[in-house]
Amino acid sequence: MIERTFTVLNKMGLHARPAAALVTALQKFDSEVALRKDDQEVDGKSIMGILTLTAEFGSKLTVVADGPDEQALMDNMNQFFIDQEHEE
Repeated sequence: MIERTFTVLNKMGLHARPAAALVTALQKFDSEVALRKDDQEVDGKSIMGILTLTAEFGSKLTVVADGPDEQALMDNMNQFFIDQEHEE
């Protein structure tokens, strides 16, 4: 199991479009993944779950990956959070 915390850098937050992109990226992996914000945890492969986090600009999200390709998943999440700084 790997756990890492990321900061939402998209000025609009993790709204519908980036949330959908995140789910699409995560569904390519066999590992289970959860996203946590404060005391709320959701399935990282559920767009509705991600949207309920209301992750605005500057929010801290913890990604927990567990499974056979967890390192590749976490590497992908790292790149996602870097790239989303320039998304709107």
